[in-house]
Amino acid sequence: SESMFSQISLLDEMCMGKFTVEHLTTLQTVTKALRDEQFRFNVERGVLERLFAVLVRLYDEFRGLDEGRSVSLRLQLTAECFRAHRNACVQCSHNQCLLRDQGCIQVSLGILGTLLKITTGDPDNLFDAIRCGIQFLGNIAVGNHLCKADIWGHAFPYMFLDLLELCDEKATAYACMVLHTCLDEDKTEQLWTEPQHLKVALKIMELCRTEPDIDWPLTLLELILAQLGEGKEEDCLIPPRTAQILASYFQNSCKSVLSLSSASSANDQKALAVVRLLDILCEMTSKTNFRTLQDHPDLLQSTVELLKEVHLLGKASKNVFSAAQDFSLTEPGGAASHPAVSFTAHLIRLIGNLCHGHMANKDQIRELDGIALILDCCSIDSNNPFISQWAVFAIRNILEHNLENQKLVQGLKRQGVVDDSMLREMGFRVEQRDGSLLLRPLKKEEWHGDN
Repeated sequence: SESMFSQISLLDEMCMGKFTVEHLTTLQTVTKALRDEQFRFNVERGVLERLFAVLVRLYDEFRGLDEGRSVSLRLQLTAECFRAHRNACVQCSHNQCLLRDQGCIQVSLGILGTLLKITTGDPDNLFDAIRCGIQFLGNIAVGNHLCKADIWGHAFPYMFLDLLELCDEKATAYACMVLHTCLDEDKTEQLWTEPQHLKVALKIMELCRTEPDIDWPLTLLELILAQLGEGKEEDCLIPPRTAQILASYFQNSCKSVLSLSSASSANDQKALAVVRLLDILCEMTSKTNFRTLQDHPDLLQSTVELLKEVHLLGKASKNVFSAAQDFSLTEPGGAASHPAVSFTAHLIRLIGNLCHGHMANKDQIRELDGIALILDCCSIDSNNPFISQWAVFAIRNILEHNLENQKLVQGLKRQGVVDDSMLREMGFRVEQRDGSLLLRPLKKEEWHGDN
């Protein structure tokens, strides 16, 4: 059409001579035209070829740019050129493939790499160009396996890491979007194969913790949990720093799990992430590699406080946090399929792990009134299989070598809060001496089931 011929002519002019402000108007016209679905789907190949030629020329200009020369107009032109490319790819696999075949992905990544090194000019113009470039990569990747593979092959891990470390919230959020779009099962596994790859995963986890607009940790959390369950402990690639990041993320977002008490919130992504984080922390705190989690500031307190809220919520009304005795629901499709099943039991497991051999945490759990709370959770509960066993495990760790905690449980025994059979399961027996009840560790031959 006449309009397309005119655009081709104007874009041709941009590939010759000096860039001018009028060229910015030309690109804005093309960007606006490509927003229209009919125009986008019927755009002539020549328009996209000329548009790409402009991008290549901008790339050449940046690579040959002297330190002292102004970059303001070039940055504005680059941003607008990326916008036009971005719009051309919206739900249009034909345009995606055409731009890919021309080498647009490699050139765009090259421009982004060059932009990251620029230290002069208006930072607003610079970040605008970077954001638009990342958005283009996101649009060309959507639904196109070949484009995803190209982006991953040329950007992972170093370019992704550079983009994720930018001091610009929007740019890092867009970079996360591109990375998430490109991920599949094979690529997800690559995140843990080498230290440089691991840095990308850790950076995403850190961003998920600090940036509320970045919210897609479930994929990574599932992978971390799988890694923890594989191989020997000494072969684990996950560094202790990751554990600290995850613990902080759990503390900051743990209250969102309370939304699962409503049946309509069973797929709440933030709540599901907390459930998976708890599973991961339980695994980590059971391994010597991550023993430093016992000293993570306020992790024990946050866990005890969450256990109190979950326990009270379950008592206040009937919901997934309420104790139940219907074990027929553990069949496929029953209540056991709800993501919050076993959550209370796993909170108790985490408390037990954090108190194992750690006197300061044993004292803190007493100060937080956590002992009576755990004992109150010992009932058989089909919503929390094995909760009694985890409670026994936790109380045993809490009482071991801690006389103050043992005295507290003696008092609970007098009040009838805890009975002899429960104490024996925990590895203790009650002796009466001079009118007082004393708690003593069981001898080996006294243990139930011991030979």
